[in-house]
Amino acid sequence: MKTLSLGISTCPNDTFIFDAMLNGKIDTLGLHFDYELIDVEELNKKAFNTRIDITKISYHAYALVSEDYILLNSGSALGFNNGPLLVAADITDISQLRSKIIAIPGRYTTANLLLSILYPDLKEKHEFLFSDIEDIIINKQAKAGLLIHENRFTYQDKGLHRITDLGEEWEKITGMPIPLGGIAIKRDLGMETAEKVEKVLASSIDYAFRNPQSSYDFVRKYAASMQRDVMQKHISLYVNDFSRDLGEKGRQAVRILYEQAREVNAI
Repeated sequence: MKTLSLGISTCPNDTFIFDAMLNGKIDTLGLHFDYELIDVEELNKKAFNTRIDITKISYHAYALVSEDYILLNSGSALGFNNGPLLVAADITDISQLRSKIIAIPGRYTTANLLLSILYPDLKEKHEFLFSDIEDIIINKQAKAGLLIHENRFTYQDKGLHRITDLGEEWEKITGMPIPLGGIAIKRDLGMETAEKVEKVLASSIDYAFRNPQSSYDFVRKYAASMQRDVMQKHISLYVNDFSRDLGEKGRQAVRILYEQAREVNAI
């Protein structure tokens, strides 16, 4: 049995699609996965040092490590109406944010890349853990913040309001789904191993779609503080047909993301 290191995030969309392959529910084709669950920005940084064989990675970060990693067709978080939200407590217009501190969930997140593409004049960006950003704004450590993951469902309960939805803006400009994160494997493992991992992951996703309640305990283990309805909304938002197979439209969306980023020297 071949053991590979695997890094995924604690977010429900990852635990939902990886549950079957990590918990003995499908045939893993002779592969064993030594896995860890951590914040995606930490995973991005580990990929820069090629410390993980297979990793969840932001599409922003992938642009910087593509010589060492190859992107799998399965496992991506990509779609419509699921982009990062820019929110604030007392600012209503994005023009008021010049020279103001904006909390971002990591330098190498796709959320930050989108902000750089759409609003390149917003320079005062400070990094925080994604789950802390709402409180960072409330405590006035930042004037606005970029929300990802489940926080898009909770910010209004904390008295914050949306300035803009970067996903909506991206879709208006490009007409394409927004590529947030994908799964990548080290190139030096070889294509035979990459193809085998691809098959296992695709099977895991198929199992999750067929048995949506099967992963509940695994998902809940890493989202204990999240209400069940928020957890389900998270999965429904970020797991879709693109997760099963990136496809030509998904690959085209990734190419356009990088083209737009190069135009503003963001990568």
